[in-house]
Amino acid sequence: MPQLVTPFADLDLIRQPEQQNEPLQAFDAADEYLLSHLHEQGIGPEHRVLLLNDGFGALACSLATHCQVTSSGDSHLGHLALQKNLARNGLAAEAVRFVPASETAQGPFDWVLIRVPKTLALLEEQLIRLHGQLAPDARVVAGAMIKHLPRAAGDLLEKYIGPVQASLAVKKARLLTATAQTKAAPVSPYPTRYTLDKPAIELINHANVFCRDGLDIGTRAFLPHLPRHLGRIRVADLGCGNGVLGIAYALGSPQAELTLVDESYMAVQSARENWQAALGERAVEIRAGDGLAEQAADSLDLVLCNPPFHQQQVVGDFLAWRMFQQARAALVTGGELWIVGNRHLGYHAKLKRLFRGVEQVAATPKFVVLKASK
Repeated sequence: MPQLVTPFADLDLIRQPEQQNEPLQAFDAADEYLLSHLHEQGIGPEHRVLLLNDGFGALACSLATHCQVTSSGDSHLGHLALQKNLARNGLAAEAVRFVPASETAQGPFDWVLIRVPKTLALLEEQLIRLHGQLAPDARVVAGAMIKHLPRAAGDLLEKYIGPVQASLAVKKARLLTATAQTKAAPVSPYPTRYTLDKPAIELINHANVFCRDGLDIGTRAFLPHLPRHLGRIRVADLGCGNGVLGIAYALGSPQAELTLVDESYMAVQSARENWQAALGERAVEIRAGDGLAEQAADSLDLVLCNPPFHQQQVVGDFLAWRMFQQARAALVTGGELWIVGNRHLGYHAKLKRLFRGVEQVAATPKFVVLKASK
């Protein structure tokens, strides 16, 4: 893999999750542009720098020995990559402080470097939380590849920080520099809420939750066909989002033991609050994680999953395939993986390569619900 070479460091970086013959690198021209700009402006050990959405730790590892670095993002896999890349490059784990996006990073910060996220609601919430956290004369710089930089990103910077200046393009990347102005304390529009009829629950959704304003159509197709069990069965909602599948299942299976896991800290935060509202103090494990990578083998009877089809800006079935493999390893013999997926993704054929039996439970014109038995 190519190294990231900047005025700050020469780094060997990996993505998470790792895959053989990785086709993508762990940094891009927008990372290089942000670091080049920071070097030109001058940075020293006295400066406090906040990094937002630093995908796999390229910015944090570059700056770790040059200033006081706090990194904040919503990806558990991104946090894992940061830890691995610090160790990989001989940097101390404590050289970078990590704050999940479900919490607010405490300033004051002299610099804020932002990788513009795919979900602009996340960017908006992050900019809102910068209120009161900027040092006098602080500079806020957002970077992205031009193809992933919507006009609305600049509008949000202007609304919450101040006037924005766009840079020239370099290697198809662009920077937006916002000059901080004194503004009234903003009111966040997040979390959002929506209600379901069946089951009759209200769901809250923090800023980076998938389908924040209403139930996604895949889950809508899945809910009427969730299995019900009366006994003490061990169940995981894999990639739980706001927790709707796990909560709906738990309401119909009162003795089931549930684990809800997602790689988004804001999803986990949403799932915890939604579980509490719907099920009170009923025991549950809700965690941020790399899917079921940390789940003991043969420890689950049932896995429910509405798998993702992208990681950041990259579309593909790599994550879904990995989740299917993790589910198989975690299930007992005879255990079942239930999924919903777009018809055209061909999950039926993929699951047949891992499981002894695959059945179609239900179908709509766009989606299929499949049951795979180990």
